[in-house]
This record gives sequence, C-alpha cells and structure tokens, in this order.
Amino acid sequence: MKQEEKSPVLHRDWAAYYQAVAGRAPRPTLLAALTKFEIEESLTSHPFAIDIGCGDGRDTVELLRRGWRVLGIDGEAEAINRLRNRLDVDLKLLETRIQRFEFVTLPESVDLVNASFSLPFCPPANFSQLWQKIGNCLREGGRFCGHFFGDRDSWSIQTSLTFLTRQQLTALFQNDWEIEVFEEEEHLGITPLGEDRYWHIFHIVARLRVDS
Repeated sequence: MKQEEKSPVLHRDWAAYYQAVAGRAPRPTLLAALTKFEIEESLTSHPFAIDIGCGDGRDTVELLRRGWRVLGIDGEAEAINRLRNRLDVDLKLLETRIQRFEFVTLPESVDLVNASFSLPFCPPANFSQLWQKIGNCLREGGRFCGHFFGDRDSWSIQTSLTFLTRQQLTALFQNDWEIEVFEEEEHLGITPLGEDRYWHIFHIVARLRVDS
C-alpha cells in the first residue's frame, strides 16, 4: 500500500476533529477581515458571507453573532448537522449546503468569502476553477480571508491536496487583489487530533480591487 493511502489526512475522523476543536475562538484572519469592514463602514445591514469548509461553525457563529447572513458550505454532513444544531446559531440568517469542492456553486454579490484551513483540501485539478469561482462571486471591494498550505508542509506528500509555494500564492493574488494580511508560518507541532506535523501555512486577508 502506498504511503498516501495510509495517511490519516485522507481518512480523517471528522467527528473526532470537530470534538477536539469545539469551543475554540474564531480565526484571527476572519477577525482581521471584519475589522477592515468596520473601519470602512462600507457594509449594509445583514451583509452576506460564504464560509467554505465551515465545519461545525467556529467562524460561522461569529459572523452570525455580528448580524451577517451566512452560507455555510461543507462536504461533510456531520459538520452541517453539528452547525445547525448549535444553540448559538440564528437559523434565520443561516443557509447551509453539503457540497464538495469539485461541485460547489457560489452566489453573486458576496461581501466576504471565508475559507479557514479548507482550500488545501481541494484537489489540485479543481483548485483553479474553485479560485475563479471565489473571485467571481465577490462584489467589488469584497474580501477573502483564509489559509493555504505551503510546499514545505509535512502533508505535502499528499497528491490529492493542494500546496502552494510563496511565489505561486503571490501570483494568485497579483492582479485583482489588494493583500491586507500576508503571514507565513513554519514550525513543528501537532494537529488537534494529536498527530505530529511540520506546519507551513499562509494566513491571508485580501480585498478585491474596485475598478476606478
């Protein structure tokens, strides 16, 4: 059996993962993007966000708490069930979908796309199309916040996951985006499930440029 087939990355116990991260605070990238919007005072009431790979709602709940309408998308039914059954969720502001990256459809005129630690799980063959969908769904001045795995990450042996070099990631945001947060992180550590890992992660917040 090949090493990739043995990997816990591809056969992840998502229920155990959701349990391990339950109660954690929203990601700093999301909070940074929300702060940028607050400074601009550019949002209407109940702005609209998509949370791609929303899991059980770590970031979604923060958006709902601030009065955002949210479309939460995840490929795992377990994640969506946990999200919709949370007591701190306003279901009037929440829409959910169970969709894989290969088949995801995104609405138009979105204010924010949040993708916390989810886009690397998009198969490389589908990544460019997914990224184009993200750019197309955002309104001018809308924002993306999220994470990418770098090429030195210890999971980079997994050919079904997407890893980017710093140069590739810079090129991804070169034309239509204004980068507001670009942080690169590398260190030895463990995953929430107790797996040893060398982390190589990029933390990104970017604003879609407004045509002058």
